[in-house]
Amino acid sequence: MSSHEESVLSPRVVVGVSGGIAAYKAVSLVRELVLRGAHVTVIPTASALKFVGMPTWEAISRNPVTADLFDGVAEVRHVALGQQADLIILAPATAHTLASVAGGFAGDLLGTTILASSAPLVIAPAMHTEMWENPAVRANVELLRGRGALIVGPESGALTGDDRGPGRMSEPADIADVALGALVPKTLRGKRVLISVGGTREYLDPVRFIGNRSSGEMGTSLARAALARGAEVTIVHAHFEASLPSGARAVSAPTAQEMHDVMMAEQSSHDIVIMAAAVADWRVREPSEDKISKAGQGDSWSPDLVRTPDILRELGEHKTPSQLLVGFAAETDADEKVREQSARTKRETKGADVIVLNQVGRKIGFGTLDTAVTLISASPQSLSFEGSKTSVAGRLLDALPEH
Repeated sequence: MSSHEESVLSPRVVVGVSGGIAAYKAVSLVRELVLRGAHVTVIPTASALKFVGMPTWEAISRNPVTADLFDGVAEVRHVALGQQADLIILAPATAHTLASVAGGFAGDLLGTTILASSAPLVIAPAMHTEMWENPAVRANVELLRGRGALIVGPESGALTGDDRGPGRMSEPADIADVALGALVPKTLRGKRVLISVGGTREYLDPVRFIGNRSSGEMGTSLARAALARGAEVTIVHAHFEASLPSGARAVSAPTAQEMHDVMMAEQSSHDIVIMAAAVADWRVREPSEDKISKAGQGDSWSPDLVRTPDILRELGEHKTPSQLLVGFAAETDADEKVREQSARTKRETKGADVIVLNQVGRKIGFGTLDTAVTLISASPQSLSFEGSKTSVAGRLLDALPEH
């Protein structure tokens, strides 16, 4: 792996935390970054430690934490952290911290680290509305933006006490999306990507349904990775448990038929189509409008099932030469060769350019944060990727054939 690839997949991230109530949300941000593969060092200001203590930062980041400018003098720590960082995030950034960074102050470890770094700087302001709207604060924000800093938020919402309005720190996942996206080459700029996500539900009655264990984590990770690479992304989602990335257009399609209709309608306007959703193969011919009584069914019950549309096959039939179609194959066979041959057959019969093969079972695949997949294309050589779904999603997109 090259140093550039390592900085994208396992970036060294400094998270600077300043003293505001939103510091508690920075704990979730650090956790999010660690789960996405980042090596995180937290630098809290003295005020930040009054809101969240040192043990919490060390436990969440899995790294030692210090706020003292004079710790690690022999290691020249006051500049080394900045020199080594691939990315610096300030979250929350209070009015005081914004002024300090804009003025180039170096009175604490966070200030010296920022001055000593050439890494991208991402700032997530958080303060009361009146402070956010103060001309001095806005001037500092524009000064930092002009120097290349990426400003995320703030949002409008609940603040300290009963106050509401602009000034609320953006959500940790959204900050992580922007920050990690700053490290990724924009290889999909100008491309439109359509991704199906989650698991469909085919209702037997208003209460019961045929479904599966898909969390939507792989699909949403692919959407985030595509957005980070500059693509315009549309997500067609059934039931899912993961969070949708900001910046993507989302369309709900709870059942197989609804997903079929939306995917077919959207296909022609997209360059890359990724069928990552877990779609039920069967549905009840006539779902009951009322809850089916257990007492009325005896000891056994055989619902009248019919096949759902084969969405991937129809997408393959309508694919244009310039379009790239990616399907997924969830296989349970323990034999790797059998799984791969099944995926190659599926690629040919469905008309897909690529099939992403993943082994699933009770303890692997669905509902987990990590995955292992194999990319099957027209090439006789397959490519395998293993790790968090976030890192695997990026590597899958980067490995797709030219189109």
